[in-house]
Amino acid sequence: MTNQTQWSRTQKRKESLMRLLFTGSASLVSLVIFSLILFVGYQGVQTFRNIPAGEFFLSTDWTPSQNRFGALPFLCSTFLLTLLSVALAVPLALSGAVFLAKIAPRAVREMLRPAIDLFVGIPSVVYGLIGMTVLVPLLAKLFPGTVGYGILPAALILAVMILPTILSVSEDAIRSLPQRLEEASLALGATRWQTIRRVLIPAAAPGILTGIILGMGRAIGETMAVYMVIGNSPQMPKSLLDSTTVLTTAIVKDMPSTFYGTAWNNALYLMALVLLFISLLLILIIRMAAKRSELS
Repeated sequence: MTNQTQWSRTQKRKESLMRLLFTGSASLVSLVIFSLILFVGYQGVQTFRNIPAGEFFLSTDWTPSQNRFGALPFLCSTFLLTLLSVALAVPLALSGAVFLAKIAPRAVREMLRPAIDLFVGIPSVVYGLIGMTVLVPLLAKLFPGTVGYGILPAALILAVMILPTILSVSEDAIRSLPQRLEEASLALGATRWQTIRRVLIPAAAPGILTGIILGMGRAIGETMAVYMVIGNSPQMPKSLLDSTTVLTTAIVKDMPSTFYGTAWNNALYLMALVLLFISLLLILIIRMAAKRSELS
C-alpha cells in the first residue's frame, strides 16, 4: 500500500510538472505573438501622425522622396494577384484531389501523393528563378510590346506553389467522408460522376474551403518568388503584364532604404499590419469553416 501511494504521488508530480511545462510554453508563444502584433500595430499607427488615412489607402501616388505614401496600387495588386492565382489553382487542385481520393488506384495514389507533397518543400526562390528565366521571356515573346513582368507571371508561379496545399487538404476532406454517403447515392441510381459532383464535393465543401483559404494565405504572404517576376514598379497596373508591386514586395524592396521611425518606415509597418490583419481574418474563416464541418 505504501509503494502504491508513493507511486501515485510520483505520477501526480510528473503530471503537475508536464502541465506547468505545457502551460508555460503556450503562454510564451501567446506572449510572443501578441508582442509582435502590438509592435507592428504601434509602429504602423504612427503613420497617421504624418499621413492622413485617406491618402494612404486611397491615393495611387507612392513617392517617398516627396512624402507621398499612397498604398492603393499595392493593395489592389495584392488582391488581384491572390484572386487570380487561386482561380488558376483551384480547378486543377480540386480535380487532382477527386482523382486521388476516388478514382486513382492505390498504387498510383501512393506514388503521386509523396510527389505532390515534395512541391511544398521547394524553396520559393527556386520558383522565382524559374519564372524569371523561363516564364517571363516566354510571355514577352507571346505578347509583343511587353517585357513579360507583371501580375500574370506572378499568378502562374503562385498557382503552382499553392496547388499542393489545396490539393492535399481537399483530398483529405473527400477521403474522410463516410462511405455511406457514396453508397446511398449509388443505391439511388446516381452515376459515379453525379455522386462525386452532387454529393461528395458539397459534403466536403468545408474542408475544401479550408484548403483554399490556406492557399490564399500563402499567396498573400509570398515574397521572394513574386519579387522576382512582378517588376516592382509602384504603380496601378493597367493590364496583367504591367510591372507593379504588391504589399510584401514593397516592404522588402523599400525597408533597407528607410530609417527606423521615419514616415516612410512607419508606412511600411502599416502595410505589414494590413497583411497581418488579412492573415488573422483568413484564420478566423478557417475556424468558422471547421466549426461548421463539426456541426454538420
